[in-house]
Amino acid sequence: MAQTVSVILGSEDRIRLAAILGDRNRPLKHVQRVNIILLSAEWLPVLEVARRAGVSRPAVWRW
Repeated sequence: MAQTVSVILGSEDRIRLAAILGDRNRPLKHVQRVNIILLSAEWLPVLEVARRAGVSRPAVWRW
């Protein structure tokens, strides 16, 4: 059974996070964290979030 992390985001929060994701001046760690949050909000399994975000499973659980 796949483990999932469920994050509930409103539309306003998604807009703010998407702005961070698109900002090329942000540090990579911030972009990765935002990506983890947005992917987790789609109810994807942890392993899939980690694969798409390019991070480890513990990093997904941490954020």
